[in-house]
Amino acid sequence: MSMTPRERILAAMRMEKLDRPPVAVFTQSATAGQMDALGVSWPAAHSDAKMMAKLGAGQATVLGFEAVRSAFCLTAEAERLGCKVDPGKKNSTPMLKEHPFKFDPMTSEYDEPHLMDPEEFIKGGRPAVVIEATRQMAKDYGKDYAVIAGNTGPFTLAGHMVSTENLVFGIIMEPDQVLKWVDAVNPVIKAYCQALSDAGADIIQMSEPSSSTDLLSPDMFWDYSGKYVHDSLGKTKDAYTVLHICGDTMPILDSMIQTGVTGLSIEEKVDSAAAVKHVNKRAALIGNIGVVKPLLQGTPAECASEAKRVAAAGFNIVSPGCGLSAMISDENLKAVVKAIKG
Repeated sequence: MSMTPRERILAAMRMEKLDRPPVAVFTQSATAGQMDALGVSWPAAHSDAKMMAKLGAGQATVLGFEAVRSAFCLTAEAERLGCKVDPGKKNSTPMLKEHPFKFDPMTSEYDEPHLMDPEEFIKGGRPAVVIEATRQMAKDYGKDYAVIAGNTGPFTLAGHMVSTENLVFGIIMEPDQVLKWVDAVNPVIKAYCQALSDAGADIIQMSEPSSSTDLLSPDMFWDYSGKYVHDSLGKTKDAYTVLHICGDTMPILDSMIQTGVTGLSIEEKVDSAAAVKHVNKRAALIGNIGVVKPLLQGTPAECASEAKRVAAAGFNIVSPGCGLSAMISDENLKAVVKAIKG
């Protein structure tokens, strides 16, 4: 079976039978090795569409993975909505430094979520850069590679506005106020998802780390995250959709599928074979090679072994379980590619 990388990725998203699974990075994909090879680096690439497109394609052009991806962090939306952001360095992603709105469940002091119109949101700031980079990637690489565009989930973005700690604590003290904030950010996310699709993304990959079972109990997931993902990411037209949540997602896999997304990106904390059996082809499974062990701290042989194990478990796409550290070596990532592609 002779297929281009693009054809193989899209066939895997449809859960079609293939001779082997594709191998790609669906979450943050840039590393220092790619930056050195391409002459493009952070932090400049976060706010320049041409740089972002070139570096976002590095997983394919430098390392041999089978997709390209725009955006390298989860702060673009928050910055556009008023958060102060440290742009980071070559080896570190941007970090939130200040939340623009007051939300204190202890004192019942809350700012109302007056946010910009969704159509205005997508026309400026770094979201507009990501949209343009996606358009550029589709033009330059879309013939051969599937184009993935990444963004931030609703509960996570709401936490960026008022602090995640306050938001989680507010579920106990003032749940209606929490829902008001997630309600407020979701129209922005919905417009952003569709804008990325319209720019040429084949796949929209949403990261929703704050709805991990480490922060939200499984019975809270749908009310505070899942139903909003269903309305924004799940209803995106003309693109496949992938929801990524960190941690042990086994207790919420059914709810993640209920959001209506095409695929689930999961970490190594979930047993690979158990996940494949439980999901039972209701969504494409993407992951779940450990990004710390073995990718950051292990040897090429260990990385190759882990990739083969994930493939043998039946994952539709072999991928790191979460975003890459910029310090992961080329050798370890190339070992993953070689283990799957041969």
